[in-house]
Amino acid sequence: MNTVLSGSELLDPAVIADPYPFYRLLQDQAPVWQVPGSQIFVVSSFALVAEATARVDDFSSNMQALLHRGEGGRPERLSFGDVGVQTLATADPPDHTLHRTTVFPELVAKRMAMLEPEIGELAFGAIDRALAGGRADFMSTVGNFVPIRVIGRLVGFRDSEPDVLLRAAFDSTEILSSTLTLPRLETLIAGIGEIEAWIAEQLVAATADPGDDILGSVARGVSNGTFGLHEGTIILHTLLSAGGESTTSLLGSATRILADDADLQDRLRNNRDLVPAFVEEALRLESPFRYLMRCVHADTHLGDVTIPAGATVLLFWGAANRDAAEFELPDEVDLERRALRHHVAFGRGIHHCVGAPLARLEAKIVLGALLERTAGFCLDPGDPPEWANSLLIRRYERLPLQLTGC
Repeated sequence: MNTVLSGSELLDPAVIADPYPFYRLLQDQAPVWQVPGSQIFVVSSFALVAEATARVDDFSSNMQALLHRGEGGRPERLSFGDVGVQTLATADPPDHTLHRTTVFPELVAKRMAMLEPEIGELAFGAIDRALAGGRADFMSTVGNFVPIRVIGRLVGFRDSEPDVLLRAAFDSTEILSSTLTLPRLETLIAGIGEIEAWIAEQLVAATADPGDDILGSVARGVSNGTFGLHEGTIILHTLLSAGGESTTSLLGSATRILADDADLQDRLRNNRDLVPAFVEEALRLESPFRYLMRCVHADTHLGDVTIPAGATVLLFWGAANRDAAEFELPDEVDLERRALRHHVAFGRGIHHCVGAPLARLEAKIVLGALLERTAGFCLDPGDPPEWANSLLIRRYERLPLQLTGC
């Protein structure tokens, strides 16, 4: 590429906070970019991301390495080969199909319809508490609060502590953040056994009395030999982490967009039917998961780049969703955009996120409640927001707001 890059740009804190100029540079000059001195490849254009997701034999979803911040701030791999358990997002067919059909029915209309009133109750209660002082950190009071309770109840965890589940979910995605030093990454990996032991206990108990929820569905899969206890535990851990994280990130990003645009806020407040369209634009503009990883088992090509066997490929949803070759006015909210769901914020192909309908429902309810309860809200000028330091997720650690009630 014309611009000389060292590889450290990917994990530069300034790029983590505002990655889109860097994504555009990659799209213009190296839509398939090999991080110098590594076997890590970044795919940033919409067309090539879409192509790679369709080539499941060439680009395996199996996770065989984690990334960490290495020497000079460049990403490096911690490889673990074939010892990991591959489930759902990291499984290839036929295992992926088996796992998805076991879980997916519990995430569709019936279960969501049952949860919808409870989501509304959680949302209005949280927003009313945020309004009480006129200032609040949206993430701690609403954005983190609602999704972890919803996913906990959807899965069917028994006697769970939401704060413990939230910390477990965030620790799990921090392991995948790519920004950690190797010692910090190894510490988090060592600690993951505690939450998985608790989930395994929940699963064993549920095999004796499986309920009409995801926990019960996975317990029946263990009982009938569809998969083992460890596989079932990893499936539930994945759903907890990804299900809570994706909605939390979406709520924070959508709220920040509205906080910065009083006219858009008023437009949605006066026409709530536009909220679902806005949710799609928020997903496109700030994809909750910036990328997902693929591994290459045999030499292949993508675009005009040769990718060797053993390489790690990062499919950047967050870059693809702002690709000017695919979207007009890619950095702007356009509620009349043609094919609003054309984005890849929830992935694409066989690994399209099973929790996407739930995330959309929660966002519609929470944002609707926020608009209904407030006359206006904006960023707190004395307390700037903070992004999580992660290459993987696009989530606010803190989003302080000033809020005015109706």
